[in-house]
Amino acid sequence: MADRLEPRFGWPLSPPPAVVRPFQAPADPYGPGHRGVDLAAAPGQQVLAAGPGVVVFAGMVAGRPVVAVDHDGGLRTTYEPVTPTVPVGTQVWQGQPIGVVEAGHPGCPVEACLHWGVRRGEEYLNPLTLVQNNARIRLKPWDG
Repeated sequence: MADRLEPRFGWPLSPPPAVVRPFQAPADPYGPGHRGVDLAAAPGQQVLAAGPGVVVFAGMVAGRPVVAVDHDGGLRTTYEPVTPTVPVGTQVWQGQPIGVVEAGHPGCPVEACLHWGVRRGEEYLNPLTLVQNNARIRLKPWDG
């Protein structure tokens, strides 16, 4: 019998949003790509920590407000454009509000978008893998 595994993280918006621009891995570390996903949001909508961790950055990057959270296992999630509601050093849990979405994300086809990124070390990963787990556990016969 196969069981579906539960994802370790949750969506950074509630209810789970539409993905309006998917992750596109760059061919090399400095190549073009989309190092995260854009999620449909409303201006002023609460942004939630995707998982338990510590806020390691809450400020401006290239003229846009960004919040970054470090998680166990060397993961760091980033959220932009997000006006932070928690200071650096805050320990957060999954689903805790960490900021609010601002309008104006470049290339957003709807009223507002949350750009949600994740990386392990310097490697960018698809954040959807944190919330969508299609892995199955299969028990094999034991030939004892």
